[in-house]
Amino acid sequence: MTATTPLAARLAEVQRRIEAACARVGRRPEEVTLVAVSKTHPADTVFEGATAGVRAFGENRAQEFVPKVLAFRDGAREQGLSGVEWHFIGHLQRNKVRDVLPYVDVLHSLDSERLVREIAARAPEARPGHHRLRCFIEVNIAGEAQKEGVQPSEVALLLEAARAAEVLDVRGLMTVAPRTTDPEAARPVFAALRALAAEHALPELSMGMTDDFEVAIEEGATVVRVGRALFGDRLG
Repeated sequence: MTATTPLAARLAEVQRRIEAACARVGRRPEEVTLVAVSKTHPADTVFEGATAGVRAFGENRAQEFVPKVLAFRDGAREQGLSGVEWHFIGHLQRNKVRDVLPYVDVLHSLDSERLVREIAARAPEARPGHHRLRCFIEVNIAGEAQKEGVQPSEVALLLEAARAAEVLDVRGLMTVAPRTTDPEAARPVFAALRALAAEHALPELSMGMTDDFEVAIEEGATVVRVGRALFGDRLG
């Protein structure tokens, strides 16, 4: 695998766009973590991305996440790849917590006190000796009925519950903006999440995907979740 693969070229272009967005608002590219959303793509694609320089991968379904992590770990030892983080970005059902916890580095979708309690109950067995699980509270800023996440008014209570659970380290807030052909239409959503995070003294923001990550960066995103611009259309 060389740095001239198509995926490596797409990664370089995404990184260029991140750098340009940062430059427009006086930020440093190092302030933004790129999570490559590899959902529906095979473990071989993750290997290719890691070889090209991707250091964080995002998955949204437990039944796909766990086998892919295990396959990558087995192959990574053989290929000498290390330093890769796994981010779970989809809705985490409580009955899947036990499966996911041993393998996840960052959870982007903390969305209920019931989920907090389940993680707290399962973590001692599933993550023995691990540091607290880094996580983001998912907020449905736009109030879309079909979207997961708490309402802005519910953040304080969920944050209190998460902080009381010693196994969680809440780093910030996450949102998914409404789908639109105009990235600028997402700007008010991202600005509102930034203001909400500041209100609760939370330093990180997980927001922005392929169609709008540059606007998200201009509005303060510290994590962007990019799939299609790196891997192409979903495979399933």
